[in-house]
Amino acid sequence: MVFSPHTADDRARMLQEIGVERLEELFAAIPASYRFPQLDLPPAISEAEIYRELLEWSMQNFSTATTASFLGAGSYNHYVPAVVQQILWRGEFYSAYTPYQSEVSQGTLQAIYEFQSLICLLTGMEVSNASMYDGATALAEGALLCVSPPRGRNKIVVAGTVHPHYRSVLRTYTRGLPVSIVEVSIPETLRLQPNDVAQYLDDATACLVVQYPNFYGRIEDLAGFAERAHAVGARLVVSVYPIALGLLQPPGELGADVVTGEGQCLGIPQSFGGPALGILATRMELVRHLPGRLIGATVDREGKRGFVMVLQTREQHIRREKATSNICTNQGLMALAATVYLSTLGKQGLRKVAELCYHKAHYLAERIADLPAWNVIGDGPFFNEFAVRCPRDPREINAFLLERGIIGGLALGDLVPGQQDLMLLCATELTTREQIDRLVEALREATA
Repeated sequence: MVFSPHTADDRARMLQEIGVERLEELFAAIPASYRFPQLDLPPAISEAEIYRELLEWSMQNFSTATTASFLGAGSYNHYVPAVVQQILWRGEFYSAYTPYQSEVSQGTLQAIYEFQSLICLLTGMEVSNASMYDGATALAEGALLCVSPPRGRNKIVVAGTVHPHYRSVLRTYTRGLPVSIVEVSIPETLRLQPNDVAQYLDDATACLVVQYPNFYGRIEDLAGFAERAHAVGARLVVSVYPIALGLLQPPGELGADVVTGEGQCLGIPQSFGGPALGILATRMELVRHLPGRLIGATVDREGKRGFVMVLQTREQHIRREKATSNICTNQGLMALAATVYLSTLGKQGLRKVAELCYHKAHYLAERIADLPAWNVIGDGPFFNEFAVRCPRDPREINAFLLERGIIGGLALGDLVPGQQDLMLLCATELTTREQIDRLVEALREATA
């Protein structure tokens, strides 16, 4: 395709067609003080000069590739094998991730099919879609999945130990709908028990929503939650941290009906907050209510294996103004990254990553627990995150750490009322023993 700029005659004919004499009239709605050339722009410079200037700016950033980072809370610094980017950048995938013409998109369809298969294996569920924006929107869609079928239930019970941002997005998704949200308060142990939620469950409850591990890294009793939810005819929706499933029992084996999650940890860099990848898997009984695409395998009339779009029940390009979900096609590229990552690591590799996260976080917790006036908060087992009570304002401590080239944990008071003295710390397989020891000494110095 050749691009030819519009000539003066072209522009004149277009203006005449729409009944406008001058191009400037099209910008009349913009206040004159904000129009070019009133913009306060610096003098023009060459390409080489702007490249050098942008490079200098980029070097001022803190990068988790070169800086010790103990910040998690939903976005994690994991190693991304080189093969992930190498395959992702191939032209066949990088600019052709929308399989609208299924018959000529076999490679993309197979990649999505493999993604769905891997997510089902990981979560212990029967069917997975491809795919959601991120973990928060996936959780909201997963909860609404339990409300949508005509069951006469419109109450969603949400554990307070679910990520605050996820709960906020769920409230946004349900605003204006005949759906009520009931949140279970956070216990001092930062770990809910099945009996804590029993009083909130009744015949109007569509689902109980929990996180595994929870926002504070604690591992809760999924089987117990499933038993309580199913006893009143409700479903259990579980938001997972996929890396943890390399070590923990899949939620599908513990009674979960819907499993959602954030797939950023599966071969997708943090990239200053995005793009991410939402995971949504469920049991076959809900398959026709799933948002997004569902790819299936079949054979053609010659007996050769092929891939097809099986369902797109809620897609915007299928139902148009009646669509209830808007699934971004770019997420197909992120799903491919997760597919390559999981295929590269395999079962044993994923388990090794999970074990490293687990043991390094526990070493970090043990070192911090030995510091005077520092306390590890929480009850029961945890994965790679945990909360600590700080002897001074966590935000001040983080500023102190940043001056020493260390990215500290999350000051929980910024998200959760009443937790102003708590910090959430994280360790992954990329966290080294030297970095942990340096952090502990910096914390000792910060509160000396």
